Amino acid sequence: MEQRMKAWVLEGGFGTDHLRPVELPVPEPKRCQVLVRIRAASVNYRDLMVVDGVFDPSLPMPLVPLSDGAGEVVATGEDARRLRVGDRVATLFQQKWLGGRPTPRTTFEASLGYPKGGVLAQYVVLDEDGLVVLPPSLTYEEGSTLPIAAVTAWQALHVDAPVRPGDTVLVLGTGGVAAFAVQLARASGARVIVASSSDEKLARARELGATDLINYRATPDWDARALELTGGVGVDVVVDIAGDLRRSVRALRSGGQVSLVGLLAGASAELDVVPMLMKRARVQGISVGSRDMFEDLLRAVALHRIRPVIHRVYPFEAAREAIDAQRRGEHVGKLVVAVG
Repeated sequence: MEQRMKAWVLEGGFGTDHLRPVELPVPEPKRCQVLVRIRAASVNYRDLMVVDGVFDPSLPMPLVPLSDGAGEVVATGEDARRLRVGDRVATLFQQKWLGGRPTPRTTFEASLGYPKGGVLAQYVVLDEDGLVVLPPSLTYEEGSTLPIAAVTAWQALHVDAPVRPGDTVLVLGTGGVAAFAVQLARASGARVIVASSSDEKLARARELGATDLINYRATPDWDARALELTGGVGVDVVVDIAGDLRRSVRALRSGGQVSLVGLLAGASAELDVVPMLMKRARVQGISVGSRDMFEDLLRAVALHRIRPVIHRVYPFEAAREAIDAQRRGEHVGKLVVAVG
């Protein structure tokens, strides 16, 4: 008798009104694949863009959404030897980017949640190479927050511009990537300045380790304030979620880096060339990261006992509400769906 599972699919149009619960056959793992019982999935801004049709208005449907999940291996296909039944795992967002330099084949073409199917389902089949083993200190809900947000923050801080003790990091925002950036930067011994839209969010950022706070609604010239806080020197790294490159470059020290990780200000950004040249600034686009980066991150999470910040966990039946909450942007940390 065919086994069935519950899932959510996007079908017939865009927006959460076109997300519907369905029953599908439980997939079977093939050669070098494993079957994962998904226990939790987290929501990213990218998922919202996919569901709303911003990412690709011609997206093929039906599509199971969401990129990031965690669960347990319940079956293995032929020749699958890297993972075993019972392993607690998290998904790799870019399924083929295991290490080294990224290529279109290893990044976009192999990304979960689009163009590949996502994890908002009770079971998924994945290549065993596209998973990492979670440390025992993390719950499934916590593990599901890592694949995009935490790996992005890790690359922004520790790959192209390694943060050292005594450095100053400016983090823009308090969402998933930003919360991890604060935690990871503090674990590295850095001073952390956080700019956000409300005093309530900033108070939470202080609890996570932020040393200086800027309310950018009350202080629109947050770049000038960052310079003031550093005695006019500037910060070593800006983790830029909004894409406000002009201000981010102005906040830098000479030779500093803007790690550009988001598009909240839109899909294009203006950049003043002269300040960039004068400061010898680097702008590094961040596209999540490889499995090697993910495994480095997991070692740091275990060593420093970092607990991912979860704003709220939604039941599986309320998946639409979780995605709509991502749209409102009122959260600090991550929004998670408990799959079961």
